[in-house]
Amino acid sequence: MGNRVALEAWFGQAGKVLLGYSGGVDSAVLAVVGTRALGPDRMTAVLGRSASLADAQLEQARALAERFDITLLEVDTAELGDPDYRANRPDRCYFCKRELWDRLGALAAERGDAIVVDGTNADDLREHRPGARAGLEHAVRSPLAELGWTKAAVRDAARALGIPIWDAPSAPCLASRIQYGLEVTPERLRQVELAEQFLRTLGVTGDLRVRHHGSRARIEVIPEMFALLADHRSSIDAALADLGFAAVTIDPAGYRRGSLLPIAS
Repeated sequence: MGNRVALEAWFGQAGKVLLGYSGGVDSAVLAVVGTRALGPDRMTAVLGRSASLADAQLEQARALAERFDITLLEVDTAELGDPDYRANRPDRCYFCKRELWDRLGALAAERGDAIVVDGTNADDLREHRPGARAGLEHAVRSPLAELGWTKAAVRDAARALGIPIWDAPSAPCLASRIQYGLEVTPERLRQVELAEQFLRTLGVTGDLRVRHHGSRARIEVIPEMFALLADHRSSIDAALADLGFAAVTIDPAGYRRGSLLPIAS
């Protein structure tokens, strides 16, 4: 497990903190530990709201903040107004994070000596993370990565803290499901969100992605879910057709991170 005392000490020397908060396990651990170390007046979790944030993720973030007495501030972000973001190249996340850190940077300036932090962990540093460049440009700090916390360490700490999503699958933004080069639009984001919601109602658990390939949807699940999808294949095809997908495939390779990247296709 990561050293929670060291993390508390990290916050203790920070003064005031604004956390880029998603309600996922990484930012949840930071929000809980930071609030305990600094108090709710000096620790603020900031949630960026846009069409790329699933409703379920928004409600989860709010519920966690209420449960652990975290000061939560919600701001509307406008990444969909940026043509570079909508173009959906492999560096799309850079433009999203730039928008978020612009907003938090302005808030930090209003609050004097507040620093901005994110939930990047040590494992994230080895992955395709174009948004990290925006963090560097805005002097965003990453306490988990700085202290060497892996994802496993974060989950262990979350469990010890009583955070109920300690073992929840990762839930990146909805835009991560849309094939690179296919424009990110509110309509496509909503298609993905509703498709995944439907699959969850069937009992799909674990990692799940509905990859948007224009007229075709490609479903990725963990192998243990293949039989469930087969049992409900006709209802899946019908539900996703109602959402506007002309064809639906179930990826035999199962869920894998970054499967839309050009090198993985």
